[in-house]
Amino acid sequence: MKPFVTLAVLLTALAFAAPARAQATRPAATRPAARVERTLIISIDGLRPDVLLRADAPRVRGLMKRGAFSFWARSTAHSITLPTHVSLLTGVIPEAHAIMWNGDLPLSQPVYPRVPTLFELAKKRGYTTGLIAGKSKFDVLDKPGTIDFSHFPDESKSNDASVTERTLEMIRRHRPQVMFVHLPDTDSAGHAKGWGSDEQLRAVHAADACVGQMLDALEAEKLLGGTLVILTADHGGAGRTHGSDDFRSRHIPWIAAGPGVRKNYDLTLNRDLVLEVYDTFTTVCTMMDIPIGRKVNGKFIEDILEVNELLRPDAAPPPPVPGALR
Repeated sequence: MKPFVTLAVLLTALAFAAPARAQATRPAATRPAARVERTLIISIDGLRPDVLLRADAPRVRGLMKRGAFSFWARSTAHSITLPTHVSLLTGVIPEAHAIMWNGDLPLSQPVYPRVPTLFELAKKRGYTTGLIAGKSKFDVLDKPGTIDFSHFPDESKSNDASVTERTLEMIRRHRPQVMFVHLPDTDSAGHAKGWGSDEQLRAVHAADACVGQMLDALEAEKLLGGTLVILTADHGGAGRTHGSDDFRSRHIPWIAAGPGVRKNYDLTLNRDLVLEVYDTFTTVCTMMDIPIGRKVNGKFIEDILEVNELLRPDAAPPPPVPGALR
């Protein structure tokens, strides 16, 4: 082969082999080396961080010991259920996804978020998806062809026990790789008896038991070791309500545990980290190598990783420290 032909072939091969330039619309990091095979997101509706800390919640505390956590994560500015959950599952503010209402509307035609959801992107990546919600209004997320297995209550609201029963069945029968579960009772207790009331503390205790059943089901199916579990909420509350411009409504817990995630690590050790509800979306996409392809408000919380170098597995190792043991 002539030299200039060989050079042309080589340059062409290098052009196809070279990694594409990172886009502003994608997470800044590549997928961590630790293998995450599936994700389970659990949202305990209305779970204010200090109420969680007061409650008898041994399974959630066990999840904290297995993972990284913050009790200073932020909800959307609206701090209401439906717009905030859609933000959690799209990575953008409510004004961007356009689901601004918070109830079942008598719409003549179904309306879905203006931007792709986590489920839609996961399906494009080849993952199976599942959603179990405790409130019927979550059906705005059920865009045709994006959720393989789903359950919404026939009435406006169900309860944690019913949601958990459906979740266990879905894990055992279908094993969706990207799964979201919504537990409604903590919010219901807050509206009925008040945030931080004894009744709400009991609701958190019951939700904790539900979380334990989900984790046990994953363990029984030999799936827990490869699962990224994120437990969080949509908003807090005060008195018997919640909403914008109230710091008691704006703060939520955020706990992540799974392959490659730091154990018993308080994310507030990084004083510059402001963790927001949108970050769940981007963190799941990054950990499962799901392309986003658009601008989002969420960021990847790389502080959860045991070894940040896992983000760049091909990077050269750091230079040795003089005098350090080898």
